[in-house]
Amino acid sequence: MRVITGSARGRRLKELEGQETRPTTDRVKEGLFSALQFEIEGRRVLDLFAGTGQLGIECLSRGAASAVFVDQRADAVRLIRENLTATELSDRARVIAGDAFDVLPGLREQFDLIFLDPPYNTGLLERALEEIAAFDILGPHGIIAAEHPADRPPSVPDGPYRRYRTYRYGKIGVTIFRREDTQRNEGETP
Repeated sequence: MRVITGSARGRRLKELEGQETRPTTDRVKEGLFSALQFEIEGRRVLDLFAGTGQLGIECLSRGAASAVFVDQRADAVRLIRENLTATELSDRARVIAGDAFDVLPGLREQFDLIFLDPPYNTGLLERALEEIAAFDILGPHGIIAAEHPADRPPSVPDGPYRRYRTYRYGKIGVTIFRREDTQRNEGETP
């Protein structure tokens, strides 16, 4: 597993041992970042269910302003910190150890880009989408990238969100949601 491009291009990232964490495959990661390439620079990123931290690290390498990584496993949190140090990107990162659903209510900021890659078939993806909408942590015109089994894309969360596109990579799917606030300023024409 390597960083694809940017300031940390080619740097190797450490992976977690065992089957509890399923890192995003290189094919999926390359496709995802090809779709998001113009949406990253200067943005605030949340990597929820971060695992190795590779998605947030890729964003930082590509010029994201900051990234918050959340994972409940102590070994994952330790590995994310090691990967941030190895890529020299720690200065723009914050790593939070804890359950995503305990952390979400305490986040007092909005993000431009949120990555969701929880374990499949657990209901965590749908719950995370609901809570992100409820706590309103996705900024105006923000993007959620959700990885899931290709045959089961998640529903659109409540609020000003719409499904932009679903990409398929064999048995893996990635759905991109966009926040589109429809409020207009006074005097603005439709």
